[in-house]
Amino acid sequence: MGISETKLPNGMRVYYLREAEVPVLYEQVQEYLRYGIELNPGDTLFDVGANIGLFSLWAYERCQRNLQIYAFEPIPEVFEALKLNAQRLAPVTMKAFSFGLAQERKSVVFDYYPNATALSTAYPEGNQTRATVEQAIKTALANPDPREPFDIWLLRLFPSFIRSLLINYKLDELFQAKPVYCKMHRLSDVIRDHSVQQIDLLKIDVERSELDVLMGIEPQDWCKIKQITIEVHDHSQRVDRVCELLKSHGFSKITIKQDPLLQGSDIFNLYAIR
Repeated sequence: MGISETKLPNGMRVYYLREAEVPVLYEQVQEYLRYGIELNPGDTLFDVGANIGLFSLWAYERCQRNLQIYAFEPIPEVFEALKLNAQRLAPVTMKAFSFGLAQERKSVVFDYYPNATALSTAYPEGNQTRATVEQAIKTALANPDPREPFDIWLLRLFPSFIRSLLINYKLDELFQAKPVYCKMHRLSDVIRDHSVQQIDLLKIDVERSELDVLMGIEPQDWCKIKQITIEVHDHSQRVDRVCELLKSHGFSKITIKQDPLLQGSDIFNLYAIR
């Protein structure tokens, strides 16, 4: 899969691996700054699970190109696009790291989905994830939106039985996985190695590895983190566990929301402010 270029709605040109993901991710990343979460010029952002860097770059423009960014992407092919975007669009203030964050320094085997890079994960649960994506597609079909991807609009043109066949074919294509070895570090290691004094926003979207990221923060570093926005997969009451952990480290305002397209799934967005 080669790296190509496209233009975002805000006029910015970015490098990508899979064009169909770009508009979906561009809409998604704007959901990270909600429920009191904000970024201002001069702030520091940790973008964990950066993919090609769309959230970092959107936030960079929003903050008048005055944002210190640490972006982490462990999948080597995806990291190459992230690196190119960082080098061209924010070469001074955006640092791109070719590793993920976890509770210890190690190598991990990921299930990498070249046709759905944002779903790549160290904790593959293929059937469950596939069911979630299928339900999201059906929900989108039932609720027309002018911002929806062209593929969803196109599916409506077919009768229901053909539509079902097309959805299954597409899901088979999306979830073709290949194993990839990825490097993992601890968040506190990065804080120490780069002398980070404050993280104004820690954004985590890592497909079931969110608790691993949080467990890599040493007690003395928690006070440096002012806000957190995180996608949580509520397996084994993980939402409650994450909330308890954040409250124990001084986050007093926590908001939990679920995207309407994901109703009935185990995926929630959590917004926390110290």
